[in-house]
Amino acid sequence: MLNSMTGFARVCREIGGINYAVEIRTVNNRYFKPSIRLPETTAFLEQEIEKFLRQQIYRGTVNYFLRYKNTSGEPMYEIDAVALKNYVAKLNSISRPDGGIECRINLADLLLLPGVVRSQEPENEQAQQLRKAVFEVTAQALEQLKAMKRQEGQALAEDLMQQCGQIKSLLEGIKTRKHVVVNEYKDRLAARVKELLGSARLELDSDTLAREVAIFADRSDIGEEVIRLGSHIEQFIASCQTGEYAGRKLDFISQEMLRETNTIASKASDAKICLDVVQIKSCIERIKEQVQNVE
Repeated sequence: MLNSMTGFARVCREIGGINYAVEIRTVNNRYFKPSIRLPETTAFLEQEIEKFLRQQIYRGTVNYFLRYKNTSGEPMYEIDAVALKNYVAKLNSISRPDGGIECRINLADLLLLPGVVRSQEPENEQAQQLRKAVFEVTAQALEQLKAMKRQEGQALAEDLMQQCGQIKSLLEGIKTRKHVVVNEYKDRLAARVKELLGSARLELDSDTLAREVAIFADRSDIGEEVIRLGSHIEQFIASCQTGEYAGRKLDFISQEMLRETNTIASKASDAKICLDVVQIKSCIERIKEQVQNVE
């Protein structure tokens, strides 16, 4: 069954006194394009998370967000005392006791300066616990994401099957009509020639008429194109039913379907067939649009 490339998942869990929130959003893209946003203390997990996402998601733009909050009361940031002292020393150095420059130092304001407050680097044991918790929550978010993508993929598959059914119905009408076209052309040609030659009391050679009809039949023969278009439709349906990640294949098949349809339109010399071809092309355009959403 097909999967949609569009999906959303959000999972929040508290593990070991830390509240984790993982949010994953996916939208259409021809290739796999990740965008991973992590807190500073978990930046070392970026490559592993990207690899994990690649294993679960075939293609699409993937926006991954990780947020967490320590609910145990333990600090997650530390103050760089050396940097803070350096700031204080520089401020004191530009302050003169004679009142030329008055400098009042507020330590709370100094905490906003770059490099004073920084994230605590997790130790080996803490890093392993953090890694385990992050991937546990991420795995749950991916399962939720996949469920949504499968649900939307089912709706896509139903619409694609409906369009293919309409094309097959129109194609059957074209198959029936293409055998009638040659005979109608023969009758119209004979009537027209008879009308033009009647006043001259001349008769058209039956061999000449047969030759002209044969040339027309060969030039307007759409039998091969009709067969190939029918084959493409069957391949498309089979791929929808068996391919979980069939987006690129379906895109290619739909292009071939459109190519065969255009050839039929250029070769067919019949208004009814041309009208059916217009409807087929409309269905294929709808298919091509929907296929862009398939993973």
